[in-house]
Amino acid sequence: MTDSPHQLLFSYGTLQNPDVQLDIYGRHLEAEDDVLPGYTVDYAEIEDHRIVDLSGLSVHPIVRPTGNPLDKVLGKVLRVTEDEIEASDEYEVALYRRAEVVLASGRTAWVYVAH
Repeated sequence: MTDSPHQLLFSYGTLQNPDVQLDIYGRHLEAEDDVLPGYTVDYAEIEDHRIVDLSGLSVHPIVRPTGNPLDKVLGKVLRVTEDEIEASDEYEVALYRRAEVVLASGRTAWVYVAH
């Protein structure tokens, strides 16, 4: 992976796990606290055994838009490359889709939301 980590990815779950990061990206990612407004956290049963084995969890958080600015999800902004975004897409199961959002900090980032 030769491009620089200029993409922002908001993580509220397993992508913050150092073991998951090493497996997906081959490195630990820089992370900064941020907030995703207008969303709420739900939970989903993960049936992909590779993902369960890697994360150590069979139930993962998943966010859903509410449209209510009082709702918020706490998480981390990860700096990733284009290749790492593609690797994230492969990691996330079909329950999730990648969406572009504006965080409370005003930064635009990718996030995986309920499909």
